[in-house]
Amino acid sequence: MSASYQEIVVDTRKALEQAGISSAGLEARLLVASAAGKSPDELLRDLRMYPSAERLDAVAEYLRRRLSGEPLAYIIGEWGFMGRIFEVTHDTLIPRSDTELLCETALDALPENGKLLDLCCGGGCVGLSALAERKDVNAVMVELSPPALAVAKRNARRLGVTGRAFFICGDATEPPAEALGQFDVIVSNPPYIPAGDIAALDASVRDFEPRMALDGGADGLDFYRAFARNLKRALKPGGLLAVEVGAGEAREAAEIFRRNGWQAPEILRDLSGIERVVKCTLA
Repeated sequence: MSASYQEIVVDTRKALEQAGISSAGLEARLLVASAAGKSPDELLRDLRMYPSAERLDAVAEYLRRRLSGEPLAYIIGEWGFMGRIFEVTHDTLIPRSDTELLCETALDALPENGKLLDLCCGGGCVGLSALAERKDVNAVMVELSPPALAVAKRNARRLGVTGRAFFICGDATEPPAEALGQFDVIVSNPPYIPAGDIAALDASVRDFEPRMALDGGADGLDFYRAFARNLKRALKPGGLLAVEVGAGEAREAAEIFRRNGWQAPEILRDLSGIERVVKCTLA
């Protein structure tokens, strides 16, 4: 007789623990649930049941991928952000809790019936979360990678915000088209890893996440220079620009905006105390 789901979860957890994965218990439940085509709650309900041979093979394949170093989010195809579940693929970065500060900053600044521009939107977690939180807000989502933009569109449908999101495949380092008008808030979580540092990143990032979403140029600051030059006409007077930055980059990024005439750059720290978001305004 084959093993029950409960026995499979236990065996999966043990394999993950032996590989040194600290969250082995949680990951085992998520891996087995996804391989079984169930939600975690459904798996809990069905622990005494016995999977088909096809499901057993899926569990084995998912475990093999995880033990090879592939991030859990890519294996199960989704991840949480701001209390919602987003589709993720190898064409998008995995949403991280650090980035929730950027979304919260945008939400705090958006006026009633506000208009948001999300540059380098990837899978859409920042801009679409804002739309899900605020039913009066509209957003333009810009992403250079067509596959990543396709994921963002699917996430918009998942969250039920498609009617308030306009998607553009375009280069965020270029000035936004004047036809888009002006925005109350502009946000971006752009590529910000210095090109020379990518090879030294953890293998789970370096080998699996999209390089074009990581590489911020020689010093990691290329996108901030472009934003500082190009976004003034796109922001309404009194509007807010907020960008995520890499660890140790906040003060240099703030200085780039200051030198280009932006007002009162402010640095915000994430829950780990890292300087994570730079925000500034126009006079």
